[in-house]
Amino acid sequence: MAVSGQLPPFVQPGKLRQCLAYALAEDLGAGDVTSQAIIPPNATGAAAVELREAGVVAGLFVAEQVCALVDERLIVQWHCSDGELQPGDCRLGILHGPIRSLMAAERLVLNFLQRMSGIATATHHMVEAVKEFPARIRDTRKTAPGLRQLDKWAVLLGGGTNHRMGLYDRILIKDNHIATAGGLAEAVMSAARHGGGLPVDVEARTLREVRLALGLADHIDLVLLDNMVSLADSDAPDTTRLQAAVNLVGGKLRTEASGNVTLATVRATAATGVDYISCGALTHSVRALDVGLNLL
Repeated sequence: MAVSGQLPPFVQPGKLRQCLAYALAEDLGAGDVTSQAIIPPNATGAAAVELREAGVVAGLFVAEQVCALVDERLIVQWHCSDGELQPGDCRLGILHGPIRSLMAAERLVLNFLQRMSGIATATHHMVEAVKEFPARIRDTRKTAPGLRQLDKWAVLLGGGTNHRMGLYDRILIKDNHIATAGGLAEAVMSAARHGGGLPVDVEARTLREVRLALGLADHIDLVLLDNMVSLADSDAPDTTRLQAAVNLVGGKLRTEASGNVTLATVRATAATGVDYISCGALTHSVRALDVGLNLL
């Protein structure tokens, strides 16, 4: 079975290969001294990649590229595709080839599969939690340094959407920009003049700031409603401020909620009518999915 369809536009094969080559060099160095000391050079075999808990599988294509970098003689046969929800205790596929090469690829293959599948699974759970509402779940720039393209790819495979890839492809005016510019209006108009036609988002933390953004709506694409959800003493999410902000915007701008977004709060956040909900935890503190590799 094919591992996935087309790569997302931000995953360029050359840059992906460069990323994987660096990761492999970091792990392999001058060679796997343990395998060289113990495993005969001509020994061949097979290893099963096992998913030990239910989740959305992500990183199969990446794992295949790792194997190709380690040894072109490694043959990969997947039983599922990237982005598929799989039950626990199932076999994802089998790797065939020189055992020394299997051992050299093992850790990196698992690192990518575990991290990307963890991100995809966490995203899937959030997407499912808000499926009755229009809100879309999306990521942030809180990704592992050097792995942004893979982290954001995993979010897509989990059913989420991507925000900006970096500081270069979308303007997001936050509190420090506003303070430096001398006010929100000054920051927005400067972005409109010098932003090269890029979309402009504005962060708002209070209803006053939302009103200011509405006064500049002709120059703004989205208002980011930051930290407007709080946790009550009962640990239930209090969305009063967020709801008031969404009502105030009244559809004149697209809205995005951020801050205190967890699986426990995301449904109540979506119920306010926001267009997007961004969650840094999808990538900055994700729990890796349990994937293993064992020789057959």
